Amino acid sequence: MTMLFVTGTSTEVGKTVTTAALAATAHAAGRTVAVCKPAQTGVAAAEPGDLATITALSGVTRTLELARYPDPLAPDTAARRCGAPPLTLTETVSAIAALDDADLTLVEGAGGLLVRLGEFTLLDLARELAAPVLVVTAPGLGTLNHSELTIRTLAQAGVPCAGLVVGSWPQHPDLATRTNRTDLPRVTGTAIVGTLPAGAGSWAPPRFRAAAPGWFTRTWARRYPGISDGDQAFRPEPRTLTA
Repeated sequence: MTMLFVTGTSTEVGKTVTTAALAATAHAAGRTVAVCKPAQTGVAAAEPGDLATITALSGVTRTLELARYPDPLAPDTAARRCGAPPLTLTETVSAIAALDDADLTLVEGAGGLLVRLGEFTLLDLARELAAPVLVVTAPGLGTLNHSELTIRTLAQAGVPCAGLVVGSWPQHPDLATRTNRTDLPRVTGTAIVGTLPAGAGSWAPPRFRAAAPGWFTRTWARRYPGISDGDQAFRPEPRTLTA
């Protein structure tokens, strides 16, 4: 079983769409996939959340959400505001460990690496489960600082970084975006292993599922047997996404 955590350098950088793309890639390779979102905020009880988006885009239906809060805030703050008990590290570790019969288990955080999901952060959870963390980053101004801070924090905690993914590459990148594509690996010491086109989350599911395997580098995916099946799921990487 392969376990991979997905965090972001901030909110709205493309974590959910990246998680969906990973799920779609593994599904296309014939892998069984489970996706966990420990805490969902900003949605009412009956409303679709991030896991519904992942299911719609990827076709993966095995999902797990442990807590949901209506206010669009950090999960621990949202829990306090509605009088709900915060998630504990023990219960969350146990719930994720129960998904170990899947070939790939993806765990998507909320916001950035140190946002509290309850009595713990995604960093704490990854360290407890000895899981690598994939960092989704924005392409524009500010991303160098945010990305380096996140990756340094992972290194200091002894948690492996699985790589960087640019969560939303624009069709017409500006100068900062183009130079960041080169500078991100240089300043962080971490390779960009995936690039998603802007707006991919609004694509029709068949188009999304067909394109998703090409958004991640082949050499990276081969290191995670829960994701890839040799070259079967992969087409040539899209040159239009590079600077």
